[in-house]
Amino acid sequence: MITAFADFCLWIYCLVDDACQQLAPHFRRPAPRPVCSDSELIAMALIAACRGIDQETALLPWWRERQMRALFPHVPERTRFNRRRRALGPLINLIRHLVLHTLDLADDPQCVIDSLPVPVMGFHLVPGGSREWAAQGATYGKCASKKQTIFGYKLYCVMTLGGLILDFALTPAHVDDLTAGQDLLFALTHRVVIGDKGYVSAPVAAELARQGVELVTLPRRNQKRQLSAAARRLINGVRQIVETVNGQLVEQFHIETNHAYSVQGLCARLYTKLTAHTLCIKLNRLLGKAAFLQIKALAWPN
Repeated sequence: MITAFADFCLWIYCLVDDACQQLAPHFRRPAPRPVCSDSELIAMALIAACRGIDQETALLPWWRERQMRALFPHVPERTRFNRRRRALGPLINLIRHLVLHTLDLADDPQCVIDSLPVPVMGFHLVPGGSREWAAQGATYGKCASKKQTIFGYKLYCVMTLGGLILDFALTPAHVDDLTAGQDLLFALTHRVVIGDKGYVSAPVAAELARQGVELVTLPRRNQKRQLSAAARRLINGVRQIVETVNGQLVEQFHIETNHAYSVQGLCARLYTKLTAHTLCIKLNRLLGKAAFLQIKALAWPN
């Protein structure tokens, strides 16, 4: 049971350190080892992400506060922390994969695919400051759910009907849903995947069916074949799960807020936030909580 913030920090550090020990043979680092270990640095980044702190200028002073020093006594300076977190981005994502394989929730045969906008800068700043981001693949794109145009990327997630994120992809914002989501869809086997109207495609659905994946989509109004009332109720229930997870990613993890200056830095932050979300679900399962998607209380236990 977690009754204090220090308990939460200790749990996260133990989960991260256990995973790092298993992955160590694949990530040999040159000597000498840093005073702040990789496990400590990753744990600090994940814990801060759970508290909605993703900017180094706020994150590191927060860890250096007197009440935090007992948890992590060695806090790197800002540029070193940022450089190391970027370099550790692939390892952070591997930790997420490792934890996923230990969760029975990941075996849910039903899942849903959805997307979130990830703007890289305020829209009013694009005319004068978009050149560097454009060279890294950022584009203009429409966000239909929010009825807005953004400059940046879209984050596509495949999640179970329980709200566990299985896989994700980052694409330029102008790419349509079906094109952006195909790699994620074809990486699945023996699943039922629910998508919105942007994924309507008879050829793609037929190809997916050959590998045991059933793609269920809301039909467009001009299509002759419409879903039954029961199927529509199922999809409406799925939307509630999607909105819950998306709400967590946006409101708790600030996934739509970008403080990075490069796509590598952006990806490192996304790896951190999505891994933190997965570890919180893992922690709730270890604690025996039936409502495993209630993750905010873990980072704010008192």
